[in-house]
Amino acid sequence: MSALLNPAHLHEEKPKRMHFELASTLADIRASQELRYRVFADEMGAQLKGEGNLDQDHFDPYCQHLLVKDSKTGAIIASTRLLTNKQAMKAGGYYSECEFEMTKLHDLPGRVVEIGRTCVDPNYRAGAAIAVLWSGLADFITQFKIDYLFGCASIAMQDGGMQAQAIMKRVREHAFSDEKWRVTPKVYLPAIPKGAEDVLSAPLPPLLKAYLRLGARICGEAYYDADFNCADLFVLVKVDEMDSAYTRHFLDRVSNA
Repeated sequence: MSALLNPAHLHEEKPKRMHFELASTLADIRASQELRYRVFADEMGAQLKGEGNLDQDHFDPYCQHLLVKDSKTGAIIASTRLLTNKQAMKAGGYYSECEFEMTKLHDLPGRVVEIGRTCVDPNYRAGAAIAVLWSGLADFITQFKIDYLFGCASIAMQDGGMQAQAIMKRVREHAFSDEKWRVTPKVYLPAIPKGAEDVLSAPLPPLLKAYLRLGARICGEAYYDADFNCADLFVLVKVDEMDSAYTRHFLDRVSNA
């Protein structure tokens, strides 16, 4: 049968509800910074240093900004920013170096990208937005032949840090990196009563859970970010060791988004 007569070609493809793209205009970058402000400042209470209702810093001009948009409205519903090792040299370093001493990672071989400022509009967190964002990240990794990616996964500390310490106990046992990849936080988490983390459950935040399911390792103790009142865990992923089954799971979800 001719491809032109194949019934499969007679059905229109289901319109996508959301899609990813790299920001190509200053307006898109500004909209991403507005989303970050709404999530980090308005929702989480972070003390941000940008102007107006924007989350801005020194690193933004050196980053690629990966966006997820509502395909119907064009609104930005999720975003993250990506800083390659080449651009980090121009920026004077990585954002993560503000929080961690990471000399051991300066000589990672190949192409490296730092991921950060990841956020999702609260109205879209129950859907596929984070999966579409991960698909965009996978596309970036493939397109630019990235060998390693790293960044921070945050744990809220409204409870004084007990949940964060419980999660740290869990990842020390199951997800710590080899010593050669370890980083050192410039500010450690506040102390909690000895043994308190043993009696707490430790559900993982969605972003941290996604990283670990990809095969990420946690490269040492968490940093206490007082501005965001959260614990930042340094996460490292070697791309050729990413869990292929979990990657396919995300791509399957994206195909139905």
